[in-house]
Amino acid sequence: MRTVNEELHGKKKIELMERCFECYAEYGLNNVGIKGLSKFCGVSPANLYGYFNDLDDIIVQATEHCMSKVENEFMSLAPKGADDLERFISEVPYWTAERHGKKYRLMYQIYTNPKYREYGKKFFEGVNQRYSEYADSLVNILKIPSDVLRPMIFVFVRACVHYALYEDEFYLQEQLRFLKQSIAFLYEKFKSQA
Repeated sequence: MRTVNEELHGKKKIELMERCFECYAEYGLNNVGIKGLSKFCGVSPANLYGYFNDLDDIIVQATEHCMSKVENEFMSLAPKGADDLERFISEVPYWTAERHGKKYRLMYQIYTNPKYREYGKKFFEGVNQRYSEYADSLVNILKIPSDVLRPMIFVFVRACVHYALYEDEFYLQEQLRFLKQSIAFLYEKFKSQA
């Protein structure tokens, strides 16, 4: 049984991870040290060290927590059926770019750094698993096999992230057009085979 102090400690740690990640996303990874983080969070440096071992620990834990939260928000909008695919494909890239663009930029800055690359690989293994499970959940709804849906999900997510990073409308529209045409074709093909 968790004590009240453990629960409060956990809640405060989550708040600090989110604030630290927000601070890094706003001001840059190289421009903020422990003093800047503590000021942004409204705590002393000693308080931060009560929750984290060092700056690397803050970066690693905050990135994993916040990007998992981004992924959960993204997936909460995922369509549950064929009738909602068009809306999702058309709206979500813009929504996530506006809401999460700075976070994606920071995540890639962190996870491509040799110091944190192993953490990135671990994080994306989890992402692969969750999107694979989502593809599995759509098989009975769309009548498209999971091994066909899975790469389409990855293409869509990559298109969304690319747009959030670079606001490249041409790239996004080409990817979305390809996905919409492919889904329509595959839906009809596999529906007729069912």
